[in-house]
Amino acid sequence: MNTTCKLMMTGALLCASALPTAAQGPAAGREYPASALMAPCRDADSDSREAGTSAQIECEQYVLGFVDALGAAGMSGPGKATCPPTLNTGPEVRWALVRWVYGDYTARSKMPAAEALMQTLKESFPCK
Repeated sequence: MNTTCKLMMTGALLCASALPTAAQGPAAGREYPASALMAPCRDADSDSREAGTSAQIECEQYVLGFVDALGAAGMSGPGKATCPPTLNTGPEVRWALVRWVYGDYTARSKMPAAEALMQTLKESFPCK
């Protein structure tokens, strides 16, 4: 494993490791399929124990990050294709995503999660 370290002006040592290609996963540009996101999104409602809470957090953090990124990039809001809800954003979008993907699971579960989420937002939360 290749590790590169730099001494920052604050005196802190910052190190970055080069991971083997097989361990890089979706962050390395591989597609994260909608089916992989569906597991925690679905389990968030079907399991009231701690596992359900963890699944809800996992799913909603992906959803909220996506929605926030769209807003920061000026790609959502008045005059755009989608206006995500401002209240209960995580749960509302999560429920819409699960309904949308399961509307045609065979085809939609194979899509990249980001594409599925974008289509969900366009269809479920259009700007009016």
